[in-house]
Amino acid sequence: MGFLGLDTVISDSEFAAYDAQPWVFALLTSRMHMVWTRAVAGALETRIRYSNTIVYNNYPVPPLSDTVKEQLTELALRVLDVREYHSELTLADLYDPDKMPDNLRRAHEELDALVDSIYRKREFSSDEERLSLLFEMYAKMTEAEGKK
Repeated sequence: MGFLGLDTVISDSEFAAYDAQPWVFALLTSRMHMVWTRAVAGALETRIRYSNTIVYNNYPVPPLSDTVKEQLTELALRVLDVREYHSELTLADLYDPDKMPDNLRRAHEELDALVDSIYRKREFSSDEERLSLLFEMYAKMTEAEGKK
């Protein structure tokens, strides 16, 4: 996932959230969102087929205060800064588990810890716990929508 300017044109097989704030990038690059994506997105062979209607629009996000958005923005910019520091590497190289630079790994760990804390105060012991909570939130979200 990238954070691009408004002058960027993307292909028809990609998705863009135009005019998105950096805190949105933080949420979408978090482990929490990746757990959701792997569970609800489609796949072509082993590649994820992201969907704006199924994945993005249905991703449960708790209410966020301005303070939390500022913290998310700071960590999103940190991830982007570290990526830029390693600009000689492709995204595939940056996110290869065996080649990922330590400072990028740490930046994502900090971001993931903050995002996890937004969802609950107690640490998650597994991705299954994350997914269970997300589906509980999704059920409440859709139930509330049905009552409108």
